[in-house]
Amino acid sequence: MNQVTEQMTLEAAVADARLAVREYDEALAWLDRARQAPMEPFSAEVWVTDPSFTHVLLVKHRVRGWVPPGGKVEPGETPRQAAIRELGEETGLRGELLPLPAAVAVRSYRADWSATLGLSYAAVIGREEPLGGEGGQPPRWFALAEEWESAFPADRERIRDHVQRLAAGRSFAAH
Repeated sequence: MNQVTEQMTLEAAVADARLAVREYDEALAWLDRARQAPMEPFSAEVWVTDPSFTHVLLVKHRVRGWVPPGGKVEPGETPRQAAIRELGEETGLRGELLPLPAAVAVRSYRADWSATLGLSYAAVIGREEPLGGEGGQPPRWFALAEEWESAFPADRERIRDHVQRLAAGRSFAAH
């Protein structure tokens, strides 16, 4: 990836990280420190809920369990573009992301990877839309109160909190 493209991706990630409704894992401080050296690729995911705010859409990852659709930000794309692409690839759905990112966090996706910045975007999509996606990684709607197995168990409460805030119509000023 050339320097201009890397800079564009970094600037987009920083801007969205600062706009995120919620910050976890002291992500902004981590980002400030991480910017001083070459950075790992960013990740982007989408927290999808239905218009009644009673269900969330997850995909079954072969290692991580049930997780929001998402993945690595590819060279030349912004985290927001990556989130939209991953949503389509993993669920077959097309949807518009809400204006503000839902959250920013720091995590490692594999034991042999260093931590990276993860941006979580949000979308509201009807459950009547047909699901598709990648083979071997089926998407499924879960009732908001339902438990799901995940390598990131804290995500359950983070996603539930976000959906409940949407349902309550609360304003989404960053942090």
